Amino acid sequence: MLARWYQEAVIYCLEVGSFQDSNGDGHGDLQGLIARLDYLSRLGVTCLWLNPIHPSPWRDNGYDVADYYGVDPRLGTLGDFAALTRAARERGIRIVLDLVVNHTSDEHPWFRSARSDPGSFYRDWYVWSAEEPSDRRQGTVFPGEQDETWTFDETAGAWYFHRFYRFQPDLNWSNHAVRAEIARIMGFWLELGASGFRIDAAPFVLEQTAPGVDPAPKDFTILEHWRQETQWQVGDSVLLCEANVPPSDVTVFVGSRPDGPTDRAQMLFDFLLNPKAWLALARQDAEPLVEALTTAVKLPAGGQWATFLRNHDELDLSRLTDEQRGDVFRAFAPRDEMRLYGRGIRRRLAPMLRGDRRRIELAYALQFSLPGTPVVRYGEEIGMGEDLSLPGREAIRTPMQWEDGPTAGFSSAAPAELVRPVLRRGAYGAKQVNVRTQQRDPNSLLRWFENLTHSVREAPEIGTGTCSVVDVPLPRPVLAHRFDGPTGAILLLHNLADAPVTVDIGRLPGMSAEASDILVDGPYDPPGRQLRGLALNGWGYRWIRLSRTA
Repeated sequence: MLARWYQEAVIYCLEVGSFQDSNGDGHGDLQGLIARLDYLSRLGVTCLWLNPIHPSPWRDNGYDVADYYGVDPRLGTLGDFAALTRAARERGIRIVLDLVVNHTSDEHPWFRSARSDPGSFYRDWYVWSAEEPSDRRQGTVFPGEQDETWTFDETAGAWYFHRFYRFQPDLNWSNHAVRAEIARIMGFWLELGASGFRIDAAPFVLEQTAPGVDPAPKDFTILEHWRQETQWQVGDSVLLCEANVPPSDVTVFVGSRPDGPTDRAQMLFDFLLNPKAWLALARQDAEPLVEALTTAVKLPAGGQWATFLRNHDELDLSRLTDEQRGDVFRAFAPRDEMRLYGRGIRRRLAPMLRGDRRRIELAYALQFSLPGTPVVRYGEEIGMGEDLSLPGREAIRTPMQWEDGPTAGFSSAAPAELVRPVLRRGAYGAKQVNVRTQQRDPNSLLRWFENLTHSVREAPEIGTGTCSVVDVPLPRPVLAHRFDGPTGAILLLHNLADAPVTVDIGRLPGMSAEASDILVDGPYDPPGRQLRGLALNGWGYRWIRLSRTA
């Protein structure tokens, strides 16, 4: 059986245009990223997830693709991409690309041809209606920015469907020519060295859209065909689905049979666990996490969750109740300007936790201890902040802060020429928060993060083992769970409140020797054989190895 590398990975998400500029044009690029691979390798990253790199009008941060076979000239060339995959592979780092195929840009040659001629080969590559659809204002994704999902095109003389913005017409996934073309595109990038794809807006890709039909039926054979095609070409390639769906709909994205192995996407972002983690942090109460872990959907064999705290979008709290969402808003986004679409938060983690180092460590130790593969957004490892003066989601997409100069070491261009302004002012500005300063400080957040990533890589049970909540009486702020796997067993304790506590776990099944701490927030007495009187500082955490068999 092929090694499932993705189950023991540490994934780092970045926008190439905001990471490192190599040529002084103010825009990050692939050569700049190559120059920073040693930094990422030391951090412990084993996989890079790149936000869209294709040519684009850049009206939606590259998610409006105009050519799936190219690299945006601002980022580099196809040769640069091949050089990136080769250099990354030499450091044990894989590359996963955003596959944005629910829609194209309205400037894509396919759509230009489709709208210009009813007889065009590409006409049926998009979804059209001769009459105004009765549901044209239903199903919007961005409330306040988008008021319809069908727009009349004067050139075409017809209405076209767009689940997202009007400049992003949806592809027609009932058309098998579209499916075949996207499969060729995936094969193209795999040949250039990609290890897989993050499927943007996966539920919408599967929709068989028609006027007046909302929600549209989904065809999951698309995922099956993609899985077959990609693994035939690169045996250990991976599909990672962005699918924020109810628990009852989760497993169908991974497998066609509940009792069989994964034969669709291997990975899913855990949109069910993420808001419960934030609710637990807001209430300083482990109960939401206990509930989430004990009722977690079991994925087919080989399936894997991808865990995250913050990503490139808003923190989506739509799966919480109004009361629960209100608690999270009050704790982490008390002002309206910090919120987005009435459902989410457009802030980075460090300022949400008021820059409290103990709370930041606790939050990320907690995330890395949850079932699945951890995904981290660039800059989180140094505690970057957001720029709320920027619109919408751009608040958390500012350039990487490498040093304390005028452009934070991101570019040699003048500040006014940067793709986005560097965050300069306040407690999270580049003068206070940057890589160079933290590299020189053995006690910095960056150095702690390196220890965290290496610790999780030395605890494969978290990625591959069976998770269970430890059923003993505990203070409400304390989460205690364990993993058991072929390599051993590990116990994880996290205190979600400021007050120190002492917990009694007792001797647990699977303890074969003296237990030992492997990741802690401070000095503690050894746990011993009985796991009694275990101290936890306020916002404290302890990862305790119970046994090791390999």
